[in-house]
Amino acid sequence: MDHESPMLYDLWGIPWLDFNLATVLMTFITCVIVFFICFFASRRLQMKPKGFQNFMEWIIDFVKGIIGDTMDWKTGKVFLPLGLTLIVFLFISNILGVITMVTFGHTLWWKSPTSDATLTLSLSTMVILLTHYYGIKVKGFKEYTKDYVRPVPFLLPFKIIEEFTNTLTLGLRLFGNIFAGEILLSLITKMAMIAIPAFAFSIIPMLAWQGFSLFIGAIQAFIFTMLTMVYMSHKVSSDH
Repeated sequence: MDHESPMLYDLWGIPWLDFNLATVLMTFITCVIVFFICFFASRRLQMKPKGFQNFMEWIIDFVKGIIGDTMDWKTGKVFLPLGLTLIVFLFISNILGVITMVTFGHTLWWKSPTSDATLTLSLSTMVILLTHYYGIKVKGFKEYTKDYVRPVPFLLPFKIIEEFTNTLTLGLRLFGNIFAGEILLSLITKMAMIAIPAFAFSIIPMLAWQGFSLFIGAIQAFIFTMLTMVYMSHKVSSDH
């Protein structure tokens, strides 16, 4: 897929401050979609949920399960909004490129925001910073810093490196899977546009890959949210 998207370079005269306008646009669209999904799901709450409310409550229970598998609920309940926001935002972001490509075809503007490493690494950095914030908030600064020299002070450099690698792996895993999926889908689409016989040949793998891309989008949203809660558990739980 051609990801040479429209860029805004040297914003405000700062040489390194560049913006991918396509990523900014698609991130904004994703946020709007997530807002309306949550708005319509919670607009008319009922004691006996049905329809869209029932679907959203299933997602909430699913996120509760993720948190419950990584830490006790008394400690982890405060992270429910974070987990719910991440899994919904990432799922919409991951599949948006597939939907827009089918609808609008191959363009420079329509793509998944998470096919941009800048966005995924920004999300992973935000997650790691949040784990430090809540770790200090729950344990206190002095007790929290002691975790870096336990059980032996020799581990301090390795634990610092671990924070860096966690940031990279969390962001690059998401980026790599979504970017690679869009590359292959774009190649299949271009194959279909060469000639009518090629279209007949490629329509089946195109549909199959679109379905697989939806599956990958859901799995990657789950993995990112799960790892976020695992990293958070390591910081806030006293048994780590």
